Amino acid sequence: MKTETIAPSKLAPADTVRAAGIGLRTRRLRSILSALGIMIGIGAMVAVLGLSESSKSDLLAQLDRLGTNMLQVQAGTGIGLGPGVLPDDSPAMVTRIGPVATVASVSDVASARVYKNDLVPTGQTGGLSVLAVDTNLLEALQGSMAHGFFLDEATPDYPVTVLGAVAAQRLGISSLDTPTAVWLGGEWFAVVGIMGSLELSPDLDRAALVSHGAAETYLQEELVPSTIYVRTDPSQIDEVRNVMAATVNPENPDQVEVTRPSDALEAREAAESALTNLFLGLGAVALLVGGVGIANVMVISVLERRGEIGLRRALGATRRHISIQFLGESLLLAAIGGVGGVLLGVAVTAGYSMIQGWSVLIPMVAVVGGIVAALAIGAIAGLYPATRAARVSPTEALRTL
Repeated sequence: MKTETIAPSKLAPADTVRAAGIGLRTRRLRSILSALGIMIGIGAMVAVLGLSESSKSDLLAQLDRLGTNMLQVQAGTGIGLGPGVLPDDSPAMVTRIGPVATVASVSDVASARVYKNDLVPTGQTGGLSVLAVDTNLLEALQGSMAHGFFLDEATPDYPVTVLGAVAAQRLGISSLDTPTAVWLGGEWFAVVGIMGSLELSPDLDRAALVSHGAAETYLQEELVPSTIYVRTDPSQIDEVRNVMAATVNPENPDQVEVTRPSDALEAREAAESALTNLFLGLGAVALLVGGVGIANVMVISVLERRGEIGLRRALGATRRHISIQFLGESLLLAAIGGVGGVLLGVAVTAGYSMIQGWSVLIPMVAVVGGIVAALAIGAIAGLYPATRAARVSPTEALRTL
């Protein structure tokens, strides 16, 4: 007499997903709230990484456009010597440094003030300065003109001025479609141009610029260089920086401050990186809270569905089948939250980047990592409830029916 061997029951992957889906659909509101915690955590992390990359891309674009090869030379304070002053011939001395390509000097015109009109003092606009500059300053700063043109060799001794972006805004001058003039130091100066914003030299944005010749002729100012902008060979920027102070003021090099304006942009990026790490930590906390929420929901689900567990065990389901079912529910919850979180993070990144005018960059590691992290949290959160469900005794569970 032959005895038939009964093949052990199997739970196909499709059946696992179907059973997990049925378990979640019967408790929709609870499932949605549980997935929402994961979604917020993953969304925060994806958005932080995406915004960080988009911001960094914008910074690199600025550095590429403005260059990292510009040095700014100003008078400092020497040890025991008081406030320093740049020598009159310092711009000419700087041009003797081999790798230097462009040199442009700026001098303060302390006696002049900027007015909207000659009805002094009612037309005065505070916070704006008057600067005498070289005609190649715009080239040295790699700036651009929003309206009109910059000072050139054709207008070195004429009473004309170029306004910085902020200065023009404060003076209420938005275009040059009609002839416009401002009252500088007791003289009318025609406005021939308005500069675009200068990221590396914000002080120039708040100034009215005149040529050195015009400052000497019309404002009777004895000019002393206050700032020198130097463009040099990018590969030798450090070497030029090291010899700059001694070249500008050989007698008192300690009275010369040499800075690289692009360092401020790089410092801003470092500060943003620190904030990125902080927000990533907050996103991880939100993700952890979401995982605890899933674990809580699954434990309650095991207690509420003891009768279902007992019935399935009586019909042939093994402990492994029960544990796989509940673990599948946890993973499905986490997967829904993870995908939703990635979409949320991408939407936030795209929206904010478009407002800021940045390129939208979503790191692939954020997308893949977000979903993997959600599944990992779901697996960890569902492990204990699944094990507990598998240990439920069929006979005791059926008594609850």
